[in-house]
Amino acid sequence: MRNTGNEPQAAAAADPFLTTGPYAERIAFLAEFMLPGRYEVLRRTVGMRTRYMTVLAENMYHGQNAAALVRHCDAFGISQMHTVETLCRFEPSAAVVRGTDRWVGIRRHRTTAEALAALRREGYRIVATTPHREDSTPETFDVGRGPFALVFGTEHAGISEEVVRSADEFLRIPMCGMVESLNVSASAAILIYQLSERVRHTVEGWRMSADEQAEVLYGWMRRSVKDSEEILRRRFGEGGY
Repeated sequence: MRNTGNEPQAAAAADPFLTTGPYAERIAFLAEFMLPGRYEVLRRTVGMRTRYMTVLAENMYHGQNAAALVRHCDAFGISQMHTVETLCRFEPSAAVVRGTDRWVGIRRHRTTAEALAALRREGYRIVATTPHREDSTPETFDVGRGPFALVFGTEHAGISEEVVRSADEFLRIPMCGMVESLNVSASAAILIYQLSERVRHTVEGWRMSADEQAEVLYGWMRRSVKDSEEILRRRFGEGGY
């Protein structure tokens, strides 16, 4: 249902998503079909998203772990993640992911080599997570040295030898008990939380650009508004969305 409330014009003018950039007209139009509070949640959330760090899941076949990884990315503000699906498709459990995959972009790759090449083209350091290499810990890892991608391996075998050979750095979680490692979901939660917090507190320019934020916000709004494709087609014509 279209929102017919009269929001203050000053508030709209203060929102750059509604006035500037390539998606402004469409964002402003779809906002009329949302409650103001819902739009504000999406607008505020996209402002906390980052592409400075990302995640690569290599052949993760347990749906619960896949879902948990998506939820971790959403909770801690990671805009998009990558998957390698050589051996199995990345299929988050619907009962666990609970719709959070709508808010995290998932870029799928057929092979590890393809994924690593794509990440390097975008300027990411490849950071392999493993308990078996002495390198950095979440406290000592240099988050300020440039964008980075955390690579998580399969539930049993861990990261592949291809990732080990290609990695720029290794990251481990120190243990003081009898266990050698945590499962992939627990490890990912600890690392994504700690490193994303350090990025936001110490790295300038961790936020996405204004155009990137607008693109993500527009995508979220299209998924949030019922029949958005038809609504946009009627307003802007074929291909208008």
